[in-house]
Amino acid sequence: MATLYTHQEQNIWKTWFLMATFFVLVMLIGWAVSWYYDNPSILYIAVIFSVMMNITSYWFSDKIVLKLAGAHPATREEYRDLWNIVENLSITAGLPMPKLYIVNDPSPNAFATGRNKEHAVVAVTTGILPLLSKVELEGVIAHELSHIGNRDMLVSTVAVVLAGFVTILSDIFLRSLHFGGGRGDRKGSGALVVIGIILAILAPIFATLIRLAVSRKRESLADASGALLTRYPEGLASALEKISSSAQPMHTSKAIAHLYISDPFAKQPKTGFFTKLFITHPPVEERVAALRGTKPLA
Repeated sequence: MATLYTHQEQNIWKTWFLMATFFVLVMLIGWAVSWYYDNPSILYIAVIFSVMMNITSYWFSDKIVLKLAGAHPATREEYRDLWNIVENLSITAGLPMPKLYIVNDPSPNAFATGRNKEHAVVAVTTGILPLLSKVELEGVIAHELSHIGNRDMLVSTVAVVLAGFVTILSDIFLRSLHFGGGRGDRKGSGALVVIGIILAILAPIFATLIRLAVSRKRESLADASGALLTRYPEGLASALEKISSSAQPMHTSKAIAHLYISDPFAKQPKTGFFTKLFITHPPVEERVAALRGTKPLA
């Protein structure tokens, strides 16, 4: 019988399978551009630019995210119950206690950020505190601590680097077709160039889909890991139901929407196959069913 332990292991393997697929896509588009120009230096420049741009964002991720969210530090005196929950669960998880921040927003939500466990941040909105019971809030905090313990910021950054790399190379290739000078001008290469154009158009779409799929798998993994940390899956399941059913609109940047425990811009159920391809979180109904053991975490 499947348990949260098997869900956790399955989602780890699914994540790495998606990342391996991502690397294959990167190598294919990289090879295509290098072949067309017969000049690998362009490939090197694209790699360096994409990696530097995204690693810089990763290194300062906590400061960037907190600024976009409008968060401010939480003091132990003002938020004693919340502070104690974070501190106790951090000890249980074997993690240093992250910095604790508050977002002044009536919509219930929470997120974690930071480049590693030593520079981690957990933030919750003011709207989540009066809404959830203690065990529900523990489930939410355990979920966020699991993101830190699972090094999800690193995985997400690698995914963004790869997606950015594919997009840059595709853009270079498509723009270069207007000027010629590549192998496309040589006899007998027309069919390969057509194939290259199709790949260049579709590759960024595939890269985006894989990046979003990685994000969904990490959310499912954090659900399972968080439930194992508290040993009470019902707490997180009930919290997700309350958060997703809140009618309060969230005032935040779409650039950090994927970090929140519940998508702040998706209050309606998303069940269609194609619709689910373009979301950063698994549907709440599926997450709750998995936590309660009625459906596997996909």
